[in-house]
Amino acid sequence: MLRQVGAARSVLVQPAPYGSDPSALIDALRCAHGSARGVAVASGDVSDATFQGWHEAGVRGLRFTDVLDRGTGRPFAGSVSTRELSQLAPRMKALGWHAQVWAPCADVASIVRTFGDADVPLVFEHMASVVVEHGVANAAFQDVLALVRDERIWIKLDLCRVSKEIPNYDDARPFHDALVAANPSRLLWASDWPFVRLGDAAPDVGHLIDVFCEWVPDVAIQRRIFTANPAELYGFDEEALR
Repeated sequence: MLRQVGAARSVLVQPAPYGSDPSALIDALRCAHGSARGVAVASGDVSDATFQGWHEAGVRGLRFTDVLDRGTGRPFAGSVSTRELSQLAPRMKALGWHAQVWAPCADVASIVRTFGDADVPLVFEHMASVVVEHGVANAAFQDVLALVRDERIWIKLDLCRVSKEIPNYDDARPFHDALVAANPSRLLWASDWPFVRLGDAAPDVGHLIDVFCEWVPDVAIQRRIFTANPAELYGFDEEALR
Protein backbone atom coordinates (compact mmCIF):
# COMPACT_ATOMS: atom_id res chain seq x y z
CA MET A 1 0.00 0.00 0.00
CA LEU A 2 2.79 2.44 0.91
CA ARG A 3 4.56 1.82 -2.38
CA GLN A 4 1.31 2.29 -4.28
CA VAL A 5 0.63 5.74 -2.80
CA GLY A 6 4.28 6.79 -2.81
CA ALA A 7 4.70 7.11 0.97
CA ALA A 8 8.27 7.16 2.29
CA ARG A 9 7.32 6.58 5.92
CA SER A 10 4.41 5.41 7.99
CA VAL A 11 2.91 5.10 11.45
CA LEU A 12 1.49 1.71 12.41
CA VAL A 13 -1.18 1.58 15.12
CA GLN A 14 -2.07 -1.53 17.10
CA PRO A 15 -5.54 -2.59 15.88
CA ALA A 16 -8.18 -3.96 18.24
CA PRO A 17 -8.06 -7.57 16.91
CA TYR A 18 -4.46 -7.91 18.17
CA GLY A 19 -5.51 -6.95 21.70
CA SER A 20 -2.50 -6.07 23.83
CA ASP A 21 -0.06 -8.38 22.02
CA PRO A 22 2.21 -6.07 19.98
CA SER A 23 4.48 -8.76 18.52
CA ALA A 24 3.22 -8.30 14.95
CA LEU A 25 3.57 -4.54 15.27
CA ILE A 26 7.11 -4.76 16.65
CA ASP A 27 8.11 -7.18 13.87
CA ALA A 28 6.71 -4.83 11.21
CA LEU A 29 8.59 -1.88 12.71
CA ARG A 30 11.86 -3.78 12.69
CA CYS A 31 11.29 -4.79 9.07
CA ALA A 32 10.77 -1.11 8.19
CA HIS A 33 14.38 -0.24 9.16
CA GLY A 34 13.57 3.17 10.58
CA SER A 35 10.95 4.29 8.06
CA ALA A 36 8.04 3.51 10.39
CA ARG A 37 6.93 4.40 13.89
CA GLY A 38 4.40 2.55 16.00
CA VAL A 39 1.64 3.02 18.55
CA ALA A 40 1.29 -0.07 20.74
CA VAL A 41 -1.14 -1.21 23.43
CA ALA A 42 0.03 -2.02 26.97
CA SER A 43 -1.20 -2.19 30.52
CA GLY A 44 0.74 -1.08 33.57
CA ASP A 45 2.29 -4.49 34.19
CA VAL A 46 4.63 -4.25 31.18
CA SER A 47 8.22 -3.86 32.35
CA ASP A 48 10.48 -0.87 31.75
CA ALA A 49 12.87 -3.14 29.86
CA THR A 50 10.09 -4.22 27.50
CA PHE A 51 9.10 -0.60 26.89
CA GLN A 52 12.71 0.25 26.11
CA GLY A 53 12.85 -2.58 23.59
CA TRP A 54 9.68 -1.32 21.95
CA HIS A 55 11.11 2.19 21.83
CA GLU A 56 14.24 0.95 20.09
CA ALA A 57 12.02 -0.82 17.54
CA GLY A 58 10.15 2.44 16.81
CA VAL A 59 7.20 2.64 19.21
CA ARG A 60 6.42 6.25 20.11
CA GLY A 61 3.08 5.97 21.87
CA LEU A 62 0.41 3.81 23.47
CA ARG A 63 -3.19 3.48 22.38
CA PHE A 64 -6.12 3.72 24.78
CA THR A 65 -9.67 2.73 23.81
CA ASP A 66 -12.76 4.01 25.61
CA VAL A 67 -15.16 3.15 22.77
CA LEU A 68 -17.15 -0.05 23.31
CA ASP A 69 -17.51 -2.89 20.82
CA ARG A 70 -20.90 -2.32 19.17
CA GLY A 71 -21.38 -6.05 18.79
CA THR A 72 -21.01 -6.87 22.49
CA GLY A 73 -21.48 -3.56 24.29
CA ARG A 74 -18.24 -4.30 26.15
CA PRO A 75 -14.63 -3.13 25.75
CA PHE A 76 -12.74 -4.63 22.83
CA ALA A 77 -10.85 -7.74 23.89
CA GLY A 78 -7.35 -6.84 25.02
CA SER A 79 -7.96 -3.10 24.82
CA VAL A 80 -6.66 -0.73 27.49
CA SER A 81 -8.83 2.19 28.59
CA THR A 82 -7.71 5.64 29.69
CA ARG A 83 -8.22 4.51 33.28
CA GLU A 84 -4.70 3.07 33.04
CA LEU A 85 -3.15 6.21 31.58
CA SER A 86 -2.36 7.77 34.96
CA GLN A 87 -0.25 4.77 35.93
CA LEU A 88 1.55 4.63 32.58
CA ALA A 89 2.03 8.36 32.00
CA PRO A 90 5.29 8.84 33.95
CA ARG A 91 7.03 6.09 32.00
CA MET A 92 5.57 7.33 28.73
CA LYS A 93 6.83 10.84 29.47
CA ALA A 94 10.31 9.50 30.19
CA LEU A 95 10.40 7.88 26.75
CA GLY A 96 8.87 10.85 24.95
CA TRP A 97 5.76 8.85 24.05
CA HIS A 98 2.24 10.13 23.46
CA ALA A 99 -1.19 8.70 24.22
CA GLN A 100 -3.43 7.93 21.26
CA VAL A 101 -7.04 7.83 22.40
CA TRP A 102 -10.16 6.42 20.77
CA ALA A 103 -13.02 7.89 22.75
CA PRO A 104 -16.48 9.36 22.15
CA CYS A 105 -16.41 13.01 21.16
CA ALA A 106 -18.48 13.89 24.23
CA ASP A 107 -15.69 12.54 26.46
CA VAL A 108 -12.74 14.39 24.92
CA ALA A 109 -12.90 17.48 27.13
CA SER A 110 -13.17 15.44 30.34
CA ILE A 111 -10.24 13.24 29.30
CA VAL A 112 -8.13 16.34 28.75
CA ARG A 113 -9.17 17.74 32.13
CA THR A 114 -8.21 14.46 33.78
CA PHE A 115 -4.89 13.85 32.04
CA GLY A 116 -3.85 17.26 30.76
CA ASP A 117 -1.32 17.70 33.57
CA ALA A 118 0.38 14.36 32.88
CA ASP A 119 2.65 16.10 30.35
CA VAL A 120 2.01 13.39 27.75
CA PRO A 121 0.69 14.54 24.35
CA LEU A 122 -2.91 13.46 23.74
CA VAL A 123 -3.80 12.38 20.21
CA PHE A 124 -7.47 11.68 19.44
CA GLU A 125 -8.08 9.40 16.50
CA HIS A 126 -11.02 9.26 14.06
CA MET A 127 -11.43 13.06 14.12
CA ALA A 128 -12.24 12.80 17.83
CA SER A 129 -15.15 10.49 16.92
CA VAL A 130 -17.40 13.35 15.88
CA VAL A 131 -21.05 12.51 15.32
CA VAL A 132 -21.94 14.05 11.99
CA GLU A 133 -25.66 14.07 12.79
CA HIS A 134 -25.01 16.45 15.70
CA GLY A 135 -23.56 19.15 13.45
CA VAL A 136 -20.53 21.39 13.75
CA ALA A 137 -22.22 23.62 16.35
CA ASN A 138 -22.45 20.71 18.79
CA ALA A 139 -20.94 21.67 22.15
CA ALA A 140 -18.65 18.63 22.32
CA PHE A 141 -17.14 19.37 18.92
CA GLN A 142 -16.77 23.04 19.81
CA ASP A 143 -14.80 21.91 22.87
CA VAL A 144 -12.57 19.86 20.56
CA LEU A 145 -11.96 22.89 18.33
CA ALA A 146 -11.02 25.02 21.34
CA LEU A 147 -8.55 22.38 22.54
CA VAL A 148 -6.99 22.21 19.07
CA ARG A 149 -6.67 25.99 18.90
CA ASP A 150 -5.00 26.03 22.31
CA GLU A 151 -2.61 23.25 21.20
CA ARG A 152 -3.71 20.99 24.03
CA ILE A 153 -4.53 18.02 21.80
CA TRP A 154 -3.73 16.51 18.42
CA ILE A 155 -6.37 15.15 16.02
CA LYS A 156 -5.99 12.42 13.40
CA LEU A 157 -7.96 13.20 10.25
CA ASP A 158 -9.20 9.71 9.38
CA LEU A 159 -12.63 9.87 7.80
CA CYS A 160 -13.92 6.39 7.18
CA ARG A 161 -15.30 5.64 10.67
CA VAL A 162 -16.93 9.05 10.99
CA SER A 163 -18.73 9.61 7.69
CA LYS A 164 -21.88 7.90 6.53
CA GLU A 165 -21.48 9.11 2.93
CA ILE A 166 -19.13 6.72 1.17
CA PRO A 167 -16.90 7.16 -0.82
CA ASN A 168 -16.49 10.96 -0.79
CA TYR A 169 -17.44 11.60 2.86
CA ASP A 170 -19.20 14.89 2.18
CA ASP A 171 -21.03 14.83 5.52
CA ALA A 172 -17.69 14.95 7.35
CA ARG A 173 -16.28 17.86 5.39
CA PRO A 174 -17.65 20.68 7.63
CA PHE A 175 -15.91 19.08 10.62
CA HIS A 176 -12.71 18.55 8.64
CA ASP A 177 -12.77 22.16 7.42
CA ALA A 178 -13.35 23.46 10.95
CA LEU A 179 -10.40 21.48 12.33
CA VAL A 180 -8.07 22.71 9.58
CA ALA A 181 -9.20 26.29 10.17
CA ALA A 182 -8.73 25.91 13.93
CA ASN A 183 -5.05 24.91 13.86
CA PRO A 184 -3.37 22.85 11.12
CA SER A 185 -0.24 22.50 13.26
CA ARG A 186 -2.10 20.05 15.51
CA LEU A 187 -3.50 17.77 12.81
CA LEU A 188 -2.26 14.47 11.40
CA TRP A 189 -3.51 12.73 8.26
CA ALA A 190 -4.44 9.08 8.74
CA SER A 191 -5.95 6.43 6.50
CA ASP A 192 -7.08 3.80 9.07
CA TRP A 193 -5.73 1.14 6.67
CA PRO A 194 -6.29 -1.86 6.62
CA PHE A 195 -9.85 -0.86 7.60
CA VAL A 196 -10.60 -3.52 10.20
CA ARG A 197 -14.26 -4.60 10.24
CA LEU A 198 -15.30 -2.10 7.53
CA GLY A 199 -16.00 -4.77 4.90
CA ASP A 200 -17.50 -3.31 1.73
CA ALA A 201 -17.19 0.19 3.21
CA ALA A 202 -13.39 -0.03 3.15
CA PRO A 203 -11.97 2.81 1.03
CA ASP A 204 -8.99 3.03 -1.28
CA VAL A 205 -6.06 4.84 0.36
CA GLY A 206 -5.24 6.72 -2.83
CA HIS A 207 -8.79 8.05 -2.95
CA LEU A 208 -8.55 9.18 0.68
CA ILE A 209 -5.43 11.16 -0.21
CA ASP A 210 -7.25 12.70 -3.20
CA VAL A 211 -10.16 13.73 -0.97
CA PHE A 212 -7.80 15.36 1.52
CA CYS A 213 -5.96 17.28 -1.18
CA GLU A 214 -9.26 18.47 -2.66
CA TRP A 215 -10.46 19.69 0.74
CA VAL A 216 -7.07 21.19 1.68
CA PRO A 217 -5.70 22.71 -1.56
CA ASP A 218 -3.03 24.82 0.19
CA VAL A 219 0.21 22.94 -0.48
CA ALA A 220 1.94 24.38 2.58
CA ILE A 221 -0.85 23.09 4.85
CA GLN A 222 -0.79 19.73 3.06
CA ARG A 223 2.92 19.40 3.78
CA ARG A 224 2.45 20.38 7.40
CA ILE A 225 -0.26 17.79 8.01
CA PHE A 226 1.28 15.03 5.86
CA THR A 227 4.93 15.39 6.90
CA ALA A 228 5.98 18.15 9.31
CA ASN A 229 3.49 17.39 12.08
CA PRO A 230 4.16 13.63 12.15
CA ALA A 231 7.91 14.32 12.00
CA GLU A 232 7.49 16.34 15.20
CA LEU A 233 5.18 13.97 17.06
CA TYR A 234 6.72 10.64 16.04
CA GLY A 235 10.36 11.70 15.94
CA PHE A 236 11.12 11.20 12.27
CA ASP A 237 14.26 12.78 10.83
CA GLU A 238 12.60 15.09 8.32
CA GLU A 239 15.88 16.30 6.82
CA ALA A 240 16.84 12.72 5.92
CA LEU A 241 13.76 12.48 3.73
CA ARG A 242 14.25 15.67 1.74
